[in-house]
Amino acid sequence: MPRPDTLPAPVRLDDVHALSDELARLMRVVHALKAQFAASGSGDAARERAAHVLLFPLTRLGPLRQGALAELLHADPSTVSRHVTLLVERGLVRRVADASDGRVSRLVVTPSGEAVTEGMKAEREALFAKVTEHWADADLAALTGLLHRFVEDLTTALPDTSPTGSATTPEKDR
Repeated sequence: MPRPDTLPAPVRLDDVHALSDELARLMRVVHALKAQFAASGSGDAARERAAHVLLFPLTRLGPLRQGALAELLHADPSTVSRHVTLLVERGLVRRVADASDGRVSRLVVTPSGEAVTEGMKAEREALFAKVTEHWADADLAALTGLLHRFVEDLTTALPDTSPTGSATTPEKDR
């Protein structure tokens, strides 16, 4: 809890309240979109789509240990384990021995997994392009820059929840 002498000025506090309200609205809209995508298929399709979300960090960061992936996503390890099992069964991810410790494996996205990732990314970008088609280029660029900055600062402000007491750094577990 911030000390009273570190609270923002009243005008800024109004802006912080507005930001908080808009972010809550955004989370509700994103949740509704996820529910809509899940409802468009069977229960199996929804579970598979949830598992596919794991492909994005693996594609972006490269091979990771399963535990590092769970930590990176702030997700329950047993949930990540179930999703990884599904991805391996579908041939979207494969396990490879860790060069530094043969007792553990790293998860590697297969070409089929890369194709699924690209398809999901194209679907998402098509939606965003449609939603912002009437925006000025400068407005879209400004939102992108500010959102990046906000996410970086919010990530930095996350409480340290790793079991080791160190910040989440999946790069060290590549």
